[in-house]
Amino acid sequence: MKDVFIIADNIISPLGKTTTENFSKLTNNISAVKQHSNINIADEAFYASLFDTNASFIEETKKNNYTKFEQLLIASINGALTQCDIDVSDKRTLLLISTTKGNISLLETGDYDALLQKRIALHTSAKLVADHFNFINRPLIVSNACISGVMAILTGMRLIRSGQYENVVVAGADVISKFVLSGFESFQALSKNICKPFDKDRDGINLGEGAATAILSSNKKNDEDIKAVSGSVSNDANHISGPSRTGDELYQSINIAMKDAGLYAADIDFISAHGTATIYNDEMEAKAIASAELQSSPVNSLKGFYGHTLGAAGLIESVISVQSLKQDIILPTKGFKKHGVSKPLNVCDKIIQKPLKNCLKTASGFGGCNAAIIFSKQ
Repeated sequence: MKDVFIIADNIISPLGKTTTENFSKLTNNISAVKQHSNINIADEAFYASLFDTNASFIEETKKNNYTKFEQLLIASINGALTQCDIDVSDKRTLLLISTTKGNISLLETGDYDALLQKRIALHTSAKLVADHFNFINRPLIVSNACISGVMAILTGMRLIRSGQYENVVVAGADVISKFVLSGFESFQALSKNICKPFDKDRDGINLGEGAATAILSSNKKNDEDIKAVSGSVSNDANHISGPSRTGDELYQSINIAMKDAGLYAADIDFISAHGTATIYNDEMEAKAIASAELQSSPVNSLKGFYGHTLGAAGLIESVISVQSLKQDIILPTKGFKKHGVSKPLNVCDKIIQKPLKNCLKTASGFGGCNAAIIFSKQ
């Protein structure tokens, strides 16, 4: 089976426009989540990680051709492509885009006619982005709630292993609008403060904006390139928004990923959890981790730094996990103070520096979807 390497990456978030900038902010305990008062998004103040209203992502002369969502994708992809020499016009190279909401905010500004239906469609955005870079292949889209980013990496990994492609550019983005915020508000899922993953006093999520790109390849570029080793996707079939109460299905994904990688619990150096800071998600995730006998492995959640960036979350957090492996640093869980789940969990509350080799990344989302992926250092 072909090895799949992550040969380049990029993160664009309110913390910075490169992976290096983002990782530096995280190691200095700097969060992008803060209180916002924006009547275009919500009538009352809310906590989120948002770009400045005047933030620029691409050349000024080209901005009118693309929405904010598409600009973020273009900027992130460009940032990753400059780090390697793959040919996007090669038939062996594919663009794969991950998102949950895409251009859904356009519903707030126009009549829902045939023209808007076409403009708002995810495949329209994907083609615009692909054409911007002259990708020759038709792009693929992964949109499966909040596991979209992790699932996109898994899809790219499998496409390379199957021999269909040599390189897959995996990019994900989401932006926060009134439509998005009000949806989570209707679930009473938003925290009135900075979120507290796995904490006894957790009361909900913060939302966030961002984009990330990971370029996968069967051809290793550098000795320090991290491998995407294995992964799995499952579904609870429990409820449209409520996760499994047992964690059995996420455990199933974790178990398959570890078996395929030939790893045991003791081999997992840290877990990058989904960790949304909602009552039920964190509880379910803790049960799944315990079922996999990983309760001693250090666990972190990055939601207190980035908020929940939806379709970009799995990608942003995976890229940060890759950096953690390269730099032998496990990041803390911002907001966590006191254990608040029913199963023992080794939640990081400060930076840990030690030799690292294997990371498990998990994700879960609406509709009961779950994903797990393992990244390993050579």
